[in-house]
Parts: sequence; structure tokens; C-alpha cells
Amino acid sequence: MELKFIIKRSYHGLNREKYKVLLPYLKKTAKFYQKSWDEINDGFFKTVDKITGYSWKYKTYFCFLSPFYRGISSWGGNKIVRSWRENPYSMRKITAHEILISHIFTIFEKDFQKENLTDKQKWALAEISAWAITGLEKKMLKFWPWISEDEKYPLNHNYPELYNLQRKLKLVYAKKKNFRSFLQKSIKIIRREKL
Repeated sequence: MELKFIIKRSYHGLNREKYKVLLPYLKKTAKFYQKSWDEINDGFFKTVDKITGYSWKYKTYFCFLSPFYRGISSWGGNKIVRSWRENPYSMRKITAHEILISHIFTIFEKDFQKENLTDKQKWALAEISAWAITGLEKKMLKFWPWISEDEKYPLNHNYPELYNLQRKLKLVYAKKKNFRSFLQKSIKIIRREKL
């Protein structure tokens, strides 16, 4: 498995002039991000395999750099979008979060289709699962050891509608037998929530 940082004008929503101005900086950022990610690439993908018990759907994932968007996942695809304005090291956790959301959507597709979750329920569970994996798993924290306690399992993000559910699922995650059992129990809880 690998993650490649790339630049594509259509992912920026920029006119040709603005794109020309930003292009040299986007290229430099892509190199810095790639170098930083390559330091954790193999360990990250292998650790996620072990934690989730599911292999990755794609061999290669692509991260498009954007001047506008902080993070976007493709919900089961192999493309994500990330901001180009971050430190090459501090960008790792959110980048991992976005890739994980795609991975979790492939898990839903593979083993949880019969649950008939709505897109909003899947999204909520994928977001919360990604926060849990990137922030509550000691094996993952070694990839971004500099983050603060508040950043590990953040409750100050742009989705306040998830705060209560996120608090409940943190307890489920702490007591899980494995990732599959966490998803099974979480699905029962999420069905009772108003999203």
C-alpha cells in the first residue's frame, strides 16, 4: 500500500492564472508531504490492517493538495483531498483520518451492506471510527507523537452533531473485542440517534 501526493488543477477550483501562481508552492508542498508520509507509510497501512482486521481495497491511494479544503474523503474510493498549507509532519494525522474514512466505507460495503445504514449514519460512524483509530490506539500515536491530548479524540471539530454520539462510542471502542465487534455495537447505537 502507498499514498501518493499529487497536484491536479481540477481539484483546486482555481482559474488558470491563480493556479499558475500557486503551482510552484503546491509542488514543493507535495514533495515535503510525500517525504514525511513515506516515513510512516508502511507502518501506517500495516497497523490499520491489524487494528481493523480488514485489508485495504486499493494498492495506491492519492492525496490531492488543495488551497481550499482541509480534508475530504472519497467514501470508499482511493482519492482524498488535503490542504497544502500545513506542516509536513502535523498534516499526517488528518491525512490518515481521511484515508481511514475511505477504508471504513469499504468495510461497510464488504460486510455491513445488510445493515441498510443511511449515508449520514455511515459517514458519522466512519468519522468517529477514524478519530478512534488515529487517537486512541497507542500503535497509531507513534506516527504523530507530538499531538496534544485534546487532538487525540477531538471534541472540538466542525461536526457538533456528532459530539454526543462520539462520547458514547468512545466507551464502546475502549471495551471492544475487535474492530468488527465495535462496528456491530456502534450500528445498534447509531440507529437510535437522530442524525
